[in-house]
Amino acid sequence: MQARHQDMTDEQLMQAYGQGDAVAFDALYARHEAALFRFVRRVLGQAFSAQADEVFQDCWLRVVNHRASYSADAGKWKTWAYTIAHNLALDRLRTSGRELSVDTDEAQSGSERLEWLQTSMDMHHSSAEDTAFWRAAGRQLLQCLEGLPAAQRAVFLQHHEDGATVEELARALDAGFETVKSRLRYALQKLRGCMQGYLQGWGAT
Repeated sequence: MQARHQDMTDEQLMQAYGQGDAVAFDALYARHEAALFRFVRRVLGQAFSAQADEVFQDCWLRVVNHRASYSADAGKWKTWAYTIAHNLALDRLRTSGRELSVDTDEAQSGSERLEWLQTSMDMHHSSAEDTAFWRAAGRQLLQCLEGLPAAQRAVFLQHHEDGATVEELARALDAGFETVKSRLRYALQKLRGCMQGYLQGWGAT
């Protein structure tokens, strides 16, 4: 990988690849390989984790096939690529008779996963109990996420975990801004309600 590629944005790398720079693709792949695979695996869920490799490769094949037509004007490359990955994984679940799922193994990263919850609910908890508390809360959140409608769950994951803005999601999903905003609002309301009783049981204030 050439040094100059390390300083390029995702969008610049993709555009360079579209113009024939194969090293730019290598840089883009190396930058996002691990995170994109985790995202695919989480969407598929543990029951379908064996298919994660195939869906992951299908996603990158789509990226390759669209190298000439990609335009940075459509938004961030990451949002574009993660939307492709999400749609492929969701299609796989639908053909298998399953809806969007979340891998319970991801509960081990509960402290990072629930940062949004601490902020939105103004929560505090004693440091001595933090590790056990957040791991347990992470598992509870996964159960609450399973109870959301698929459309709300999808935009919540992409917005709060993968950093996509409402505007980017609206463009990527070909949905109205207010539609995406409403899905996020309803998802957060339901998650707050689902988590509130659990968190109060731990003495959260």
